[in-house]
Amino acid sequence: MPRYEIRKKTNKPFIDHILFHRGIETLEDKAEFLNPNYEKHIHDPFLLKDAEKAAKRIIKAIDANEKIVIYSDYDADGIPAGVIFHDFFKKIGFKNFTNYIPHRHDEGFGLNTDAVEQFVKDGVQLLVTLDCGISDIEAVSLAQKNGIDVIITDHHEPHEEIPPAFAIVDHKQKDCKYPEKILCGSGVCFKLIQAILKINRFNLKEGQEKWLLDMVGIATLSDMVPLTGENRALAHFGLRVLKISPRKGLMRLLRHLKIDQKHLTEDDIGFMITPRINAASRMGLPMDAFCLLATDDDIEAHKYVEHLDKINNERKGVVASLVKEVKKIIKERHTDNSRNVIVAGNPEWRPSLLGLVANTLAEEFNKPVFLWGRDGDGVIKGSCRSGGTVSVVEIMNKASSETMLQYGGHSASGGFSVSNESIHYLENNLNNAFDILVKDMKDGKVMIEPDYIDMEIPLEYANWNNYAEIEKLSPFGVGNKKPVFIFKNIKIFGIKEFGKEKNHLELTFKKENGQAIKAIGFFMDKEYFKNREGDFLKIGDIIDLIATMEKSLFGGRTELRLRIVDVV
Repeated sequence: MPRYEIRKKTNKPFIDHILFHRGIETLEDKAEFLNPNYEKHIHDPFLLKDAEKAAKRIIKAIDANEKIVIYSDYDADGIPAGVIFHDFFKKIGFKNFTNYIPHRHDEGFGLNTDAVEQFVKDGVQLLVTLDCGISDIEAVSLAQKNGIDVIITDHHEPHEEIPPAFAIVDHKQKDCKYPEKILCGSGVCFKLIQAILKINRFNLKEGQEKWLLDMVGIATLSDMVPLTGENRALAHFGLRVLKISPRKGLMRLLRHLKIDQKHLTEDDIGFMITPRINAASRMGLPMDAFCLLATDDDIEAHKYVEHLDKINNERKGVVASLVKEVKKIIKERHTDNSRNVIVAGNPEWRPSLLGLVANTLAEEFNKPVFLWGRDGDGVIKGSCRSGGTVSVVEIMNKASSETMLQYGGHSASGGFSVSNESIHYLENNLNNAFDILVKDMKDGKVMIEPDYIDMEIPLEYANWNNYAEIEKLSPFGVGNKKPVFIFKNIKIFGIKEFGKEKNHLELTFKKENGQAIKAIGFFMDKEYFKNREGDFLKIGDIIDLIATMEKSLFGGRTELRLRIVDVV
C-alpha cells in the first residue's frame, strides 16, 4: 500500500492552506496562480534558441513554395502538434506540405532513415520534426546531405552529440535561455508558430493563432508535463478554447462520448480523449487520430469518430486478452507468490500495448510489473509499472549495469529495452534489484516520497462552497494535483457496484445533518478494499476514506461527490 502523510496543519483558511503547501504563500503568488494571464505568462518565442532562425527558414520555404514535410511523433503530444502546423498552413493558404506520422510498431520513435530516403525521392526541401528528432543523428545527417534542410522541434533531453540540423528548437539545450524548461512537444511547436507570426503574419488577424491552443491544451494535459508556469497558462487557455472549439472531429467525438463541450474538463481529456488518440497509434493507425482532429468535413468527422471508437474498443480487447495471458503465466510460474517483481514477455507481444497491461496487473497484484515484447526492428522493449510499492526507476537503477540497454521514466512507470542475451536473466535480476532497493530503503539510503494528503476534514467540508474554491486551482495534473483529503472514522451507509461489468464502486456516507454524499471508485469493486478487520467492505463499517471532490454532470444531474483514492 502507498505510504500516506498528511500535510502539516496551518492556521490559514481552507484554500490558502492548500496553496501554502504548493509553495504559493504571498498574495502576489496567489493572484498570479489563480489568474493565468496570456500576455504575462506566455513567454517571447524568440527567447528560444534557433526559433528565429527556424521561423525565417519556414517563411522562406513558404514564399518559394518549397515542398515541406511535417514529421510528428505518434502520441497524444505529437499528433496535436502535427495538427497545429497543418491548420496554420491552411489558414495562410500554403498547400505544398505533407503531414507524416511514423508507424509506432514498424518504424518506432523518432525520425528514421527509410522515411528520409522516401522524402529525398519525393523532392522534399524542408523537413520539420515535432516532438522528436533530437536524438536522430543518422537520419538528420542523411537528410541534410541530400539537400533537405531539417528543423528539429523537440522537448526531450539532448545527448552529448546533437544532430547536424539546420536549426534545433528545444528548450532543454544547455545554451538555450528560454525561461520555461518543461514544455511539451506541442508547446514548443506553438512557440515556433508564434515566432513565424512575429516576423510575418501572412494576413492573419492579431491573436488568430490562439485558436490553435485547443491542440496545445490536449497535448499539455496528455503528456504529463508539470502544470506550473507557462504550462499552466497553456493548459488553462487551451481548455478555454477547447470549450468553444469549432473543430468538427472534436465536436463529433464529444457528442459521441456524451460530454458537454462547454463543461469539458482535464479529466475528460485524460480519460476519454487521450486514450482514443493513443489507441490509433497503438493499433498502427496514427493518421486516423490526426485526421479526426484536422478534418473540417462533418461526414469525415463522423467516420473517424466511429472508426476511432472501434479501434479503442479493439485496443481494450487486446489489452484484456494480454492481461488474461499474463495472469495465466503468473499462475503457472509463481504458485508460491514468492516473487516481489512480476516479469513476463513474449516476442509476439506489441510493446506499444504493454504499459496498459502492466498498469492493470500492478494495481491488481500491488507489485511492480515488467512486461516485454519485440518491436518491428527486432528490439526487445518493455514497459513497467510500480503498483504503488517502490519506484520502478530505482529498481532499474539497481539492475542497469547487467540488465538494461536503455531505460527511463519516473517512480510509477517507465520503459526499457533489453539485449537478447539478458532477457533470460531479466526476472532474477529485477527481483534481486528489488531486494537490494528495499534493504537500502530500510537503511535510509534511498528515500521514497510519500503520497501527501492535503488535509483532514469532516464530511461537512465536502460542500459546493469549498468545491468552488478548489475549482479555481484547476487545471489539475502533474505538478498541480487535485487536492486530496482524508475523512476519518466515517460510517458506510450504502455499497453499490455499477457498470456493465459491475466493476465500479459507489459508497454512501451521511453528514451530521443526515444528508447523503456518495464516493465513487472506477475500476474498483467491493472486494478492492478491506476494512479494519481485514474483511471486504460492508455496510456499517467505520473507515478512513482518502478522496478528492468532484462535480458530476452524469445523466443531466449536477451532483457533488467524492472520488475514492484509497480506504485505510
